[in-house]
Amino acid sequence: MVNERDLIYDWNKVQSEPHRNPGSHPHPVWFDDETLRDGLQSPSARNPSIEQKIELLSFMEDLGIQKVDLGLPGAGQFHLSHIDSLLSHMRSNDYQIRPGCAVRTVISDIEPLIELQSRHEIQIQASAFLGTSPIRQYAEGWTMEKIMNTAEVAVEFAVDNDIPVMFVTEDTTRSRPDDIKAVYTRAIELGADRICICDTCGHSTPRGVQSLMSFIQEEVIPDSGIKRRDIEINWHGHQDRGLGVANNLAAVEYGADVIHGTALGVGERSGNAPLDQTLVNLSLMGVISNDLTNLSEYVRKANEYIEVPLPKNYPIFGDDAFETGTGVHASAVIKALRKGDDWLADRVYSGVPAGDFGLRQIIRIGHMSGKSNIIHWLESRNIAYDESLVSHLFETAKSQRRLMTDDEVHEAIKLHEEGV
Repeated sequence: MVNERDLIYDWNKVQSEPHRNPGSHPHPVWFDDETLRDGLQSPSARNPSIEQKIELLSFMEDLGIQKVDLGLPGAGQFHLSHIDSLLSHMRSNDYQIRPGCAVRTVISDIEPLIELQSRHEIQIQASAFLGTSPIRQYAEGWTMEKIMNTAEVAVEFAVDNDIPVMFVTEDTTRSRPDDIKAVYTRAIELGADRICICDTCGHSTPRGVQSLMSFIQEEVIPDSGIKRRDIEINWHGHQDRGLGVANNLAAVEYGADVIHGTALGVGERSGNAPLDQTLVNLSLMGVISNDLTNLSEYVRKANEYIEVPLPKNYPIFGDDAFETGTGVHASAVIKALRKGDDWLADRVYSGVPAGDFGLRQIIRIGHMSGKSNIIHWLESRNIAYDESLVSHLFETAKSQRRLMTDDEVHEAIKLHEEGV
């Protein structure tokens, strides 16, 4: 009997990962799904109907995602009505996922949460954001005195009205250490028990994530007079350099409590960090144990309802992710399937086991295929064949400039039967 662990030597685990002491954190690694708020800021996004939003929210609950940003109340009555409906659905269905709303650090944005909390009898996190980077200060004509005063008024108002506050510094990854420390410290002193480090412009690298996380945990929180386990650190990243997932993983490694992201990475400019890819990677790393078999359906629905294109080669969930028409690759997968070993077939030519995420390996026929591709394709569809049909399909495939669709293969079979 072969031990599956002996079949893959995992260099990812050669060096031990940094130890995460549970006693130093308020909870295990959580996730905050920003699809329904930050994701909809994508220039290509369509705002889904409330029925579609409820369906997407239901997928988040099913996937074990712990937090969700329901929208921006300050954006107007239409958005506020959607937030209200989503909260009603969560309350009536006893959802475990925790709601939040993005708010500017102004009282008028926070006020609607007071009424919503009272009506639905559920706490709603106020994700209060305020820019702190010197470039933002210069562009806006802000001073640190103004930033501090703005933060104080907003946080005090929220806390006095029993609204839990996550204080968000926009563009944290390009902000001065002293400015970050001053505003976080004051927010914590006033009662914010959650802070969010934002890579608003997608500037950071994993090394930058490490530096910021160390600074927050080793200097900011201790100097605030609060124990680390009493403060929840959130990481919110963007994709401008294509490092969203890498930075999310680095944030987990270096101590973040909550990782933000969106389905398919939808969001402004190049998008937010893809939450789906983040969940897959942390699952494969053994960091989380969520049941992700419905993750592919969630991604498909988000693609359909938000109408942001899903590239065919998108990792894990694109059409091409688990398909191959290459003879050598397909042959190895087919041999594994013939052994009756789905575990082996899912891994022999894939770094991601498709079955863990509600997907499967698919063998296609094309100009780089071998006869084993063709035989497998026919057998998997219970189509009787002989050497003549296999040879005909082989020659037909070799004349193509791309992989054949199923309809094209069926048409080629029909022509062979007709003697054409």
